[in-house]
Amino acid sequence: MGKIVCITGATSGIGRSCAFRFAESGCSIILIGRRSDRLSEIETDLKSKFEIQVHSIELDVTNRQNVVDAVNSLPDRFREIDVLINNAGLALGLEPMQDGNPENWDRMIDTNVKGLLNISHAVMPLMIKQGRGHIINIGSIAGREVYPKGNVYCATKAAVDSLTRAMRIDLLPYGIRVTQIAPGAVETEFSLVRFNGDAQKANSVYNGFEPLHPDDVADVVFYAAGLPPHININDLLLMPTAQAAATQIHRT
Repeated sequence: MGKIVCITGATSGIGRSCAFRFAESGCSIILIGRRSDRLSEIETDLKSKFEIQVHSIELDVTNRQNVVDAVNSLPDRFREIDVLINNAGLALGLEPMQDGNPENWDRMIDTNVKGLLNISHAVMPLMIKQGRGHIINIGSIAGREVYPKGNVYCATKAAVDSLTRAMRIDLLPYGIRVTQIAPGAVETEFSLVRFNGDAQKANSVYNGFEPLHPDDVADVVFYAAGLPPHININDLLLMPTAQAAATQIHRT
């Protein structure tokens, strides 16, 4: 493929899998994440396995000025970004709204919505200038169906759905493709983060069925990005076979 691919939330889960999937095809990778040790480890692995160019940025996408500075400071060989994968996101807590923690709400909104806006807004001018690009937003079944105690997290993913549609309209004159990939249950660190490191609660989410794996989602993202320029997947809902809806999972 040979493209320049920028991935947020690249230090684990879907973001990490996307990095390896695109690197395998010869793409140059921009890794964005908050954990410097993991960034360094992934960069070393990618370079040694695939002999590609990698640029790592330790960055919290919720800090708008830092995002702008990071994009403006990209080395020349990484400035022509072909694909931006907005993967950074998280869920915190699982309580009725009246019992929720407003600090958790702020962090989810800042990361899932504002973070996506910050990095997209910084990268869009580069894509417009070069007359091409593809923005792929990682959404969720939670953006389609509100489930019990999901309230604010579901709202942030509904916002990702709306923002994806808006980006597609606004960027239409510039030939920039915009796609949403919305997975159902994926076994990553998602539930571990949601339950504040409680491994027992996190593991119970995936008991009794085979969820999606990060590599499964990465394969779909790679497919969408690899289509000819005149084709765009607007929206794709990806579910485990055992999951029919947000709360409907067949467990054995």
